[in-house]
Amino acid sequence: MDISEVLNAKHIKLNMVAKTKEEAIEELTDLLVQDGSVINKDEFLRDVWLREDQGSTGFENHIAIPHGKSLAVSHTTLAIGRTLNEIPWETMDGSDIRCVILFAVRLEDQNTTHMRLLTQVSSALADEEIIEQLLKEKDPQNIIDIFNTESDVAA
Repeated sequence: MDISEVLNAKHIKLNMVAKTKEEAIEELTDLLVQDGSVINKDEFLRDVWLREDQGSTGFENHIAIPHGKSLAVSHTTLAIGRTLNEIPWETMDGSDIRCVILFAVRLEDQNTTHMRLLTQVSSALADEEIIEQLLKEKDPQNIIDIFNTESDVAA
C-alpha cells in the first residue's frame, strides 16, 4: 500500500510541544481536524481513549501507535509526531515515547485498510534502522518515503 494515500506532509509534526500522552494525541488530532480528515474532534478523541482503555498502544523503541476507529473520521489517515520531550506511556519495553503515529480510521475501513496499514507500519517499525531514521529525520517527505520504501521491500 502506498502510504502517501493516507499520510501527507501536513500530517507530520516534528516539533510537538506535548508533555503528556493526552496532549500528544490532541496535538496530532488537531492536524487531522484542520484538513477535514477528522470531522468531530471530541468524538474521535473519545474513540481513541476507548481503544487506549483496552490496552496501551505503546510499542517499543520510543514509539506509540494510538488509533481511533470512528464515525468522526471522514477518510482513513495517519498523523505522525515527534516530541521535544520524552512522554511517559505504557510501552512493551518500558521506554518513554518520542514518536507517535496516530491512526484515524473510518469504521468502513476497520477490517481492511486499517489492518493493511497497521501491518505495514508495524513491519517497518521492526527494523531498528527505520526507527532510528524516524527519530532523527528532519524532512516530513522523507518520513513518508521511509514507510513507502519499506512497503516496496515487503511486496
